[in-house]
Amino acid sequence: MSPNLFVLSAGTELWRCHETAYACTEFNPKPAHSFFGGNRFDATSEDRYPYLYAAVAPTTTLAEVMLRDMEFTGPEGRRQVPWALAATRSLSKVRVTEDLVLVRLIEEEDLAAVFQTSWLLETDEYAQTRAWAREIRRQVPDAQGLVWQSRRHRPHPALVLFGDRCGEEPLKAVPGQVHNLGTFEGAGEANQLLAPLRAVIIPPGMRA
Repeated sequence: MSPNLFVLSAGTELWRCHETAYACTEFNPKPAHSFFGGNRFDATSEDRYPYLYAAVAPTTTLAEVMLRDMEFTGPEGRRQVPWALAATRSLSKVRVTEDLVLVRLIEEEDLAAVFQTSWLLETDEYAQTRAWAREIRRQVPDAQGLVWQSRRHRPHPALVLFGDRCGEEPLKAVPGQVHNLGTFEGAGEANQLLAPLRAVIIPPGMRA
């Protein structure tokens, strides 16, 4: 395996859609089940590490979290994000504090370099994609994360960082750049970003 690498430079600003109960710079320490649930490149009990998902564009991180398996419905053909999904989350901007080396999975050449095809980014068989992430980590011990083209907001990149391979504080929150999606104001900010994707968060009491 000879992966193509990408350096995420210190100072780069990223966006996260995360549980409001946790800090926007906080890595998830809980491994996903080896065979069920979870996300594409989560840690598992076979390879435990804190992990954190982010994106360069705010719309990308919203789409990655909110629009999974979401269909266009109603007379206007919009995707209606359940309030229960949005209300517990925030949209926050963070800044990278150190250069981070990521395995690049953007183009077909990048995927071929890790003996894969677009299947790795398209399939919903997350148990298998997590297993492949473990293999990439095993063969590329210097990799601090992965970057790929978002399935839900092409051609923009999404990424995951491996907390066990980053410094003590690889990310810092950008002051004043947090939107609580559990408020009308925060949901309104998110809806402006989601509108071109024909998606909307509808808080209680607000008409579709």
